[in-house]
Amino acid sequence: MAKLHPMLQPYTPSDDSPWNWEKAAHLLNRAGFGGTAEEIQRVLDDGPDKSVDRLLDFPDAPADEESESDTPDLSDVEGYGKSFRDVAKKFAGKTEEEKKELRKELQRKNAEAIQATVGWWMRRMATGPYPLQEKLTLLWHGHFTTSARDERSARLMWRQNEVLRRNAAGNFLQYVRQISRDPAMLDYLNNQENRKAHPNENYARELMELFTLGIGNYTETDIKQSARAFTGWAHDGDDFIYRKFDHDQGQKTFMGQTGNFDGDDIIAIIFQNPAMSRYITGKLLIWFAYENPEPDINDNLAAAFKEGNWELRPILRTILTSKAFYSDKAIGAQIKSPVQLVVGTTRMLGVDSTRARGLVGGALQQMGQVPFAPPNVKGWPGGRMWISTSTLFVRYNTAVYLAGGAVLPQVDPGKLAKFIGRDKGRSQPVNFDPPTTGSPESVVDHWVALLIQRPIDDDKRKILIDAIGDRVTERSVKDVVQLIVSMPDYQLC
Repeated sequence: MAKLHPMLQPYTPSDDSPWNWEKAAHLLNRAGFGGTAEEIQRVLDDGPDKSVDRLLDFPDAPADEESESDTPDLSDVEGYGKSFRDVAKKFAGKTEEEKKELRKELQRKNAEAIQATVGWWMRRMATGPYPLQEKLTLLWHGHFTTSARDERSARLMWRQNEVLRRNAAGNFLQYVRQISRDPAMLDYLNNQENRKAHPNENYARELMELFTLGIGNYTETDIKQSARAFTGWAHDGDDFIYRKFDHDQGQKTFMGQTGNFDGDDIIAIIFQNPAMSRYITGKLLIWFAYENPEPDINDNLAAAFKEGNWELRPILRTILTSKAFYSDKAIGAQIKSPVQLVVGTTRMLGVDSTRARGLVGGALQQMGQVPFAPPNVKGWPGGRMWISTSTLFVRYNTAVYLAGGAVLPQVDPGKLAKFIGRDKGRSQPVNFDPPTTGSPESVVDHWVALLIQRPIDDDKRKILIDAIGDRVTERSVKDVVQLIVSMPDYQLC
């Protein structure tokens, strides 16, 4: 294997760069959604290598549709059944006309089913056993974008979410082949309508522009020729189908190669282009380490990706154990996405995630990130785009609400009451009961270490201590926690 760039070499604790609470918390923030004090302490005790190996140890297996934890609970969606498995059973033995009417009936309830699926995924992110797998699923959801606004089947959106999850750290070549056959993707980018008589170029274009190569690494002719190769790729319900008579069997010239290509051939040729490796490893470096990674670091990581036959797990391990990952350029330099903000706050405070589900339709939407509803085919822009004058107040207010503060004005009380199980119209703050032991100074230091995880200015610390006063009470601790999550420092991880 080619020698890794010095900044991709494993981080080794030293006197100049000790393994400490800040670095342990950083790992849990980037490879998940933050951690409780106990989780951070475990990472601190285990060290970086063992902790990364544990985070990467998750199953690359499809969901067990018999398992309630693996599937959304649709019990509250009238006429749907308890799960998507029950929905699928409704089609058994039906005529085509009956199936058509059943689909219309389900579509009328589709928005509610999507909402239940969003809540299920938010809970997995907040409380599930494999935080890195869920963090990767969120990454790939913004990469291989599909929106529930355009896909009218909640079941197909959930099934795509499972494709993203089980391929999250697998082989990227197989991943692209699977996503190219995914029914929700075939619908979203109109390949369902791609026939030899009238080729549809949408999927072929986004496959190169957004999924594998990036702008500037293909031509308009490549788009037209590859669109011909994907003709006939469609689905029937949950299943991918190849419509032989809709497929263009003619010769195609794509990126300098000529043959009777199909979609898999196009993907294989794309993977021969060096731009593909650089595009994907660059995205991984930005997601986990920092913006604008140095070209020589990315080129080196891309070479390792190709040499490793496109396996993602070794590349992820390289990033998460690297000197670059634990550098000053990385720690505390990433603006939290709205999902990271909500899920991380929920997780770190130990809040019952079911009580925060009302945020999905209110604050998350205003902050610009609702799962299953990316703004367009490019996904969420992220980075500095998360912060604006219109979103910053909602971000502060959301975190305060999760820390037991007042109800968000951005959340409809009736909708929130429905989600958190309160009386209609009498929404209350999320229940948050902090411990009340210790001196004002130790209480402040505890919560700063847990929530911000990095040193803060002395004057900010003094303000927090003064806010507690002479006596530590549940109310004063809540006030301090709400002040901490309102600090600009808390917007970063």
